[in-house]
Amino acid sequence: MAGRFISFEGIDGAGKSTHIESLTARLKAAGASVLNTREPGGTPLAETLRELFLHQPMDSLTELLLVFAGRRDHLQTLIEPALAAGQTVLCDRFTDASFAYQGHGRGMDLAVLSTLEQWVQGTRQPDLTLWFDLPAEMAAQRRAAARQADRFEAQDLVFFERVRAGYAARAAAAPERFARIDASLTVAEVAAQINAVMESRGW
Repeated sequence: MAGRFISFEGIDGAGKSTHIESLTARLKAAGASVLNTREPGGTPLAETLRELFLHQPMDSLTELLLVFAGRRDHLQTLIEPALAAGQTVLCDRFTDASFAYQGHGRGMDLAVLSTLEQWVQGTRQPDLTLWFDLPAEMAAQRRAAARQADRFEAQDLVFFERVRAGYAARAAAAPERFARIDASLTVAEVAAQINAVMESRGW
């Protein structure tokens, strides 16, 4: 039986990482075999591309091609074999992030992204996308308190508002796949929302 593919999305500072760990523990306690991974990254090649992507200056098209090159390797090497083996794959970001960040944030042509999406992954999409949504200003405050900014996290609030709008557009286009999580709430309240989504699907 094929496994389930769950992606975690949201602007930087939304708190995804904390809840990936807690959902992993919940699923393992229920007997699931769980693979945690991330994008950009997830494989040796894709992690190398991640370092370039986050820290080297480049134009928007180069940035976009790098992330999709890493995604192709990630799918072929890790995600598809894990799903075929019946594992539950939890991925910190997937293609929705490309549409939100490079498409809406950077202003790249969405038709180009759609073409790359088709070339790289065909019909493969997550079975569920948990979208951690919160205002850009609140996310910036959280990031500043937690860590030094990388090339993306250093962008201004206007950029992150465009990214947030990009996520909203993706969610509106695939409401059966997306579950919006109000990430402005406490950790316990966010966890309760995630649990409710999982239970509503019988997972």
